[in-house]
Amino acid sequence: MLLTTEIAAPPERCFDLSRSVDLHEKSMRHTDERAVGGVTQGLLALGDNVTWSARHFWVERTLATRITEYIPYRRFIDEQTRGPFRSLRHIHEFDARPAGTIMRDDFTYTVPFGILGALFDLLVLRRYMCRLLETRNATIKRVAESAELAAEILGAE
Repeated sequence: MLLTTEIAAPPERCFDLSRSVDLHEKSMRHTDERAVGGVTQGLLALGDNVTWSARHFWVERTLATRITEYIPYRRFIDEQTRGPFRSLRHIHEFDARPAGTIMRDDFTYTVPFGILGALFDLLVLRRYMCRLLETRNATIKRVAESAELAAEILGAE
């Protein structure tokens, strides 16, 4: 799935907020998502691992990811190293525009469990994952467009 978010803030701020463990936890508060292993606060960088724990579909789940590509202020990629998906890859891209930044998320995954997994993905999971990303992006946008809020998050980094 591909999501595009226009943000009235510089790409440097959007990039840093997108790799903030602390802001990610705030944006996913409704799922009780938290970093429980690897890097558990601050900004993620190339090679960093983080294990997330969250409640999805009434079950506590964990997902471990690693930052596999990192081009400052332009792009970074995180990929599942352990978790519920057969594979998961999230490309985060940031393009400067006169009015700010275009933030793009290219989020791809494959599900286990054959035809049953594919049916669950088609009927439920794809929309659910899209809403999670939209919620996360709305939080990044809100914080990035406020220098004061961004400083609260990034000032502690």
